[in-house]
Amino acid sequence: MAEFTPQTILEAALLTARKPLTIRDMRRLFNDEPSAKVIRGELEALQAFWRGRGMELEELADGGWRFRTAQGAMTWLSRLEEERPARYSRAAMETLAIIAYRQPVTRGDIEEIRGVTVNPAIIRQFEDRGWVETVGWRETPGRPALLGTTKTFLNDLGLKSLADLPALRETQSEEFALGQEAPDAAGQNMQESPGIGTMQLQEELDFDQDQHEAPAGAREEAHPVPRPAEEGGGEEAPSADPGDAVGEER
Repeated sequence: MAEFTPQTILEAALLTARKPLTIRDMRRLFNDEPSAKVIRGELEALQAFWRGRGMELEELADGGWRFRTAQGAMTWLSRLEEERPARYSRAAMETLAIIAYRQPVTRGDIEEIRGVTVNPAIIRQFEDRGWVETVGWRETPGRPALLGTTKTFLNDLGLKSLADLPALRETQSEEFALGQEAPDAAGQNMQESPGIGTMQLQEELDFDQDQHEAPAGAREEAHPVPRPAEEGGGEEAPSADPGDAVGEER
């Protein structure tokens, strides 16, 4: 016959319990003789014994303890289930995520973040499951209800607190104002183009390109612009500098 130690008694109670047991519940197994500290020590030893096996002992957010299937084992156990678990739509999961990460939030806050109207049935199904509840009312016109998650939500997900939720990945936005270049591209253009910040006409760009591409002899043969003689003098105006030319022979 097996020897029943405090640890094996706690193990049997937790494996057969229909709901998580608190330390106070487990002290009743021994007529409240061991202290809460002793019970916790036995639970931690039992937790270490089951680590790496098909079941694992966990402490819940409300202070309860329970056995659950080890993570990853459901891949095989799900083959024995004839009924598939209900799957939530993408809209429902987005709504639940907003409530979990931004709580307390109103229905209007959710609609502002998602950009679409929230179907009341989505929030109602999470309320019926016990994952979402009204935690207060915002002091604004209409006093909309503030929504938040429950301890049941944490227990069903195997979390002790909201701090255990997966961290949100922050991605740098790649959107820029209309007509504005990306910062990297703008920095590169600033080094390559001396005229950054000013807009040149297409005619000016073509003219500059011709000046750089035309051979030296072609620039010297450009027709100078005649200047009128100065008043009181019959001398002919000097020839214009080739750099002042506004046109070239094509």
